[in-house]
Amino acid sequence: MNFSAWSIRNPIPAILLFIMLGLTGLMCFKWMKIQQFPDIELPMVTVTAALPGAAPPQLETEVARKIENSIATLQGLRNQYTNIQDGVVTVTAEFQLEKPLQEAVDDVRNAVSQVRSDLPADLRDPIVSKINLSGSPILTYTIQSPKMDEEALSWFVDYDIARAMLQVKGVGAVARVGGVTRQVEVELDPEKLLALNATATDITRQLRLIQQDASGGQTKIGGSEQSIRTIATVKTAEEIGAIDIALSDGRHIRLDQVATIHDGIAERRSAALLNGQPVIGFEITRSKGASEVDVEKGVVEALDKLKAAHPDIKITEAFNFVKPVADNYKGSMSLLYEGAILAILVVWLFLRDWRATIIAATALPLSILPALIGMYFFGFTLNTVTLLAMSLVVGILVDDAIV
Repeated sequence: MNFSAWSIRNPIPAILLFIMLGLTGLMCFKWMKIQQFPDIELPMVTVTAALPGAAPPQLETEVARKIENSIATLQGLRNQYTNIQDGVVTVTAEFQLEKPLQEAVDDVRNAVSQVRSDLPADLRDPIVSKINLSGSPILTYTIQSPKMDEEALSWFVDYDIARAMLQVKGVGAVARVGGVTRQVEVELDPEKLLALNATATDITRQLRLIQQDASGGQTKIGGSEQSIRTIATVKTAEEIGAIDIALSDGRHIRLDQVATIHDGIAERRSAALLNGQPVIGFEITRSKGASEVDVEKGVVEALDKLKAAHPDIKITEAFNFVKPVADNYKGSMSLLYEGAILAILVVWLFLRDWRATIIAATALPLSILPALIGMYFFGFTLNTVTLLAMSLVVGILVDDAIV
């Protein structure tokens, strides 16, 4: 006896089963996240190596070629792309689609580690990272205040706003646009160095040791694995001036005995304009798997709290890439409902049979709602692709019901 025959003889259990599946499907539909496109992981890995002050020809011969040759030996590699700028080398490795992304990252990291000893000693540790296709900003805001200058507004964005935004569930990154960046300059005095028998090399070596920001491994906090870093960054110019410098002959001096410390701003490398006027802005990027609509709601609530706490600061929305996503979602759902209703009407107009019409009308929700349960638990989201697929399924279900 098959399930259909058993259901005809015992309709009550079958009806209860589909009612439960339908209600569960509605709950899963409510819980599913809304995105413009699904999160896609392509096996592409980037290696970023920085050597401040190095020219592109030097970086090509001493860094780029060595990293490329090591990565070229990896299995499943399709293409390599290298971008060289002043002081920075970026190598992108593209693997076969069937290669797992994490395996590709591990292979590239091992390949870079094998040639690390052949790279320049003063090269910063190469950074190996995945390419995040969902990493484009979804919200952009500008900030203004009559009581704060550009420097103060930049610090406010970097610390207060960034801290508040990163506490919102689903926010992956906050990046400032425009403004200024703090820079502490240490200007050595050659005459004082000569008088104390010290060299610029001694000072540089000691500062690198004291200001080192290094990895401390991994630990488990709150049930998840977190990275640990050792941070030894001083906060003020006075603290830097008080740093104890050990010379090669065993003597010790203070840094401010041989140098002048200036706490200022770095050279401008970018600017932000809104309606032709210079402004300071910040961009918000969602994390992987987060709902763009939910992230926007959380960001708006957090910004409202900041505005209430700082009434002299004006925060204006410059770009919003979430509203088109929400509008597309509403439009797709409306088309889906209209398509289902029109399909049912067409069945009734051509067949003139209420029984066949009711069967077709019942088959649509009873087929789609249980499918939403599987979509939710398998991590699918409501995006352009899945909504289009559901719209196509409506037509297929009606065809099958008529047949």
